[in-house]
Amino acid sequence: MQPSASQPRVTAILVAADGGDRLDRTLDALAKQTRHPENLVVVDVGSSDGSTADLAFGGSAELVRLPAGRPFGQAVAAGEREAPSAVADAPVDEWLWLLGHDNAPMPTALEELLTAVEIAPSVVVAGPKLVHDDDPSRIRDFGESMTRFGRSLVLVQDELDQGQHDRHTDVLAVAAAGMLVRRSVWHQLGGFDPALPDVDAALDFCVRARLAGHRVAVVPEARVTSAGPIEEFGRKRLSERRRVRLHRQAQLHRRMVYAPAGLLWLHWLTLVPFAVGRAVGHLVAKHPAAVGGELAAAFAVVFGGGVGRARKVLARNRKVGWAAVEPLRVSWRRVHERRLTSRDVELARVEDAPIARASFLGDGGVWVVLAAAVLSVVTLFPLLGSPALTGGGLLPLSTTVGRLWQNVGYGWHSIGTGFTGPSDPFAAVLAVLGSITFWSPSTSVVLVMLLAFPVSALGAWFAVRKVTTRVWVPVVGATLYTIAPTLVGAVTSGHLGAVIAHLLLPWLFLAVLEAHRSWAWASGASILFAVVAASAPSLLPVLLVAWLVSVVVGWRRAHRRVFIPVPAAVLFLPLVLVQLGRGNPLAVFADPGVPSATRAPSAFQLAIGQPVPDWSGWLPATSSIAVLVGLLPVVMAVLALPVAVAAIGSLLGHRWGVAGAALVIALLGYATAFAATHVTVTGVGSTTTIVWPGSGLSVYWLGIVTAACIGIDVLPKAAPAAGLVAAVLTGVTVAPAFAAFYLGTAAIQPTTGRVLSAYVNAEAQANPDVGTLVVDPQSDGSLSVSLERGQGATLDDQSTLDSTALTLTRSGAELTTLAGNLASRSGYDPRQALRTLGVSFVLLEDAPADDAGAQTVHDRAAGAIGQSALFTSIGETNTGQLFHYDGDVDRTRTGSAAAQATHVLYLVVLGVVFGAAALLAVPTAPRRRRATSNRIEAEEPASTFDEERDE
Repeated sequence: MQPSASQPRVTAILVAADGGDRLDRTLDALAKQTRHPENLVVVDVGSSDGSTADLAFGGSAELVRLPAGRPFGQAVAAGEREAPSAVADAPVDEWLWLLGHDNAPMPTALEELLTAVEIAPSVVVAGPKLVHDDDPSRIRDFGESMTRFGRSLVLVQDELDQGQHDRHTDVLAVAAAGMLVRRSVWHQLGGFDPALPDVDAALDFCVRARLAGHRVAVVPEARVTSAGPIEEFGRKRLSERRRVRLHRQAQLHRRMVYAPAGLLWLHWLTLVPFAVGRAVGHLVAKHPAAVGGELAAAFAVVFGGGVGRARKVLARNRKVGWAAVEPLRVSWRRVHERRLTSRDVELARVEDAPIARASFLGDGGVWVVLAAAVLSVVTLFPLLGSPALTGGGLLPLSTTVGRLWQNVGYGWHSIGTGFTGPSDPFAAVLAVLGSITFWSPSTSVVLVMLLAFPVSALGAWFAVRKVTTRVWVPVVGATLYTIAPTLVGAVTSGHLGAVIAHLLLPWLFLAVLEAHRSWAWASGASILFAVVAASAPSLLPVLLVAWLVSVVVGWRRAHRRVFIPVPAAVLFLPLVLVQLGRGNPLAVFADPGVPSATRAPSAFQLAIGQPVPDWSGWLPATSSIAVLVGLLPVVMAVLALPVAVAAIGSLLGHRWGVAGAALVIALLGYATAFAATHVTVTGVGSTTTIVWPGSGLSVYWLGIVTAACIGIDVLPKAAPAAGLVAAVLTGVTVAPAFAAFYLGTAAIQPTTGRVLSAYVNAEAQANPDVGTLVVDPQSDGSLSVSLERGQGATLDDQSTLDSTALTLTRSGAELTTLAGNLASRSGYDPRQALRTLGVSFVLLEDAPADDAGAQTVHDRAAGAIGQSALFTSIGETNTGQLFHYDGDVDRTRTGSAAAQATHVLYLVVLGVVFGAAALLAVPTAPRRRRATSNRIEAEEPASTFDEERDE
């Protein structure tokens, strides 16, 4: 039925943006209204789906076309300008009915809205009950409000509509979709704020209406469908970053508009600092996608416009104070209650999920870790109480934390004759370790060695538990991984990086598997990836291949895994660029630490897991029995047979896919170890040495052990016996290696932390850059020469750029010339070289007693230096004979100002990247779901609101 002339005139403004079938349904719903609007204005916002191509209106209906991308509020303003006004001589009450293409009203919707405003003339804005377009029995939006700081809230959302909220009609605001607003008030208030094109435009308009002395109400009898929130209108996809920006920018804009004039400047000054703090909070809350949106929103409000205009409109129309709307706002006490309720519901949901896994405390996990700790104490008993370690690939660390971090990144490095360039990534790992035991940095290395076995057992137990079902199988896996030949070999030979990589590989395996679940796992994986790669650069290829496979296989949820290598890339990029510039790219894979000679094992020994050719100490232990020496390969193969059979047999079980993946990882690890035995890039004395193959074998061993445990897990009743036999025979394989400290075959030994003699240390206290020329006689008749500064070379001083250099620098050539002439009688005058290089001491290291060639070189050098009038013999030290140069020397340079600035900048970049990753890796409580059916009362009983828009 058409309205009479005395009835209110309604103009429906329908905004369409690629509405498709929804637009047709909305137009049909308008035609079926029991109370038809007098005018209809359809605003097409650049639809490209053809939904508005055939639309043609006449009479009281019009079609307005706008370019694509125009927001809902701007489209409504354009439609309102095109809508006809009331006849001047017959004034009537005019209303605007705002609809989107997805807002199909129920037949009586407009009639119910008009009835409500006729009964209550003070109501100038009325909103319907918005329901889901695919399920009208569920409420999408029914009233809106905000907190004292302007955070917008939906009072009722995603609840089953049973009329439980129909008695509460007085609200602070209603949604834009389906809003009925008096046209005179629309003009008076200036419509929607242009600075709020989407989010919170209706909320802001209703707040201004309330402050102008009017009322806003919801009409539960009027029902209109909605396909989603206003920010998704007309958009095919809305990223989380953009969603956060829209909501946060709207909130900050309204905060600036509503703020008292005296506090406006304070709000403006704190926008960006607060945004930075909130960005850190988003990282901690595992919501990194919101970081960019948070910062962008703050900068947009700080440097954007629109606040002044909005404040003038508000001031011009305001008739009541904020106290009038205070009862309609939501208190923070209610917000806090909602958070607690949502968290309890989510925790209950997680705790109710069935978990059929072995218990660490109840199923042997804690006992295998304790057993590994006891094994560590027995094996490494001579190291207990030692402040530092030396020998093999080890030296003490610098004595101060500041010095540790000074050796990290791009800058001046004092090793040898000194150079400006990037440090090894491993220097950052050492700096972190030394900072943990800041009172004695070298103690951290001792702790790593002592904790190597129990930490390996702990990681392997959890890794194996992830892929097996029987509760005792993880104990077998932890045992096998703990007594791996490569781990005990790395510990006794001083390959600290390889030890750290072995400890962390199971945790990296777990983190990568779980990375798709949360940002905490993904960020933890990125940190572990970086530490493992820095500790054992030879693992870079296998780590990158494994990462790439994980991304491809889990491509549907790979967005978190994509960023795993980023921290490692930041660590390695400077070193990679320099090595590429030198034409020595393979040097990137050189082992960090003190260069030490490593004999290459055979391919067969690598297959059995042996990183060196001594068969885990059995070769020197049986060297006096020729028959046993010949049988060793056969015996070792037999001892390794149970693990190999179980690993291959895992392919016959129902979890062959997981077992196959573990065997592929093992194959990649073996290939890495095999390749390492053919890469000789590190100089040791007068020769070069291979890359330590034990790191690749750690990956190999982890894959083999995982596959073997899967094979044992699917065996019938004989499985426990098979696991026990495999563990016992593997233990026999490495028994002599665990007794290395008692057999005298261990390369490392405890030390006080002093590298050079007490005399040099005393001099270094006054002159930290004092130089000591260290001459080491070689068995082939040559000399190994190095220049150490201060109290001597430390582990964090070491650099693969120095140990893998293809050519000598000018100062390096000068150093070798000086050493060669000092070690033999000649007419060479060394004073200029000694002065330029800053050499005050010469240390002639002792030659091995059983090495005649080295002893001859030592005696010749001792005679030549001792008879020179330029040197004074200090006497014998723990490592050799010390001489002092009596002349003056120059102070060494410490790098340019540009190098120091680059060093600081690099540390800042490292701090930002790893700080962000660490914040994301910190575990937090489960996040709330976006949609929730939990209900919390606002100031009015039984009202609900959605709290998903994080402040």
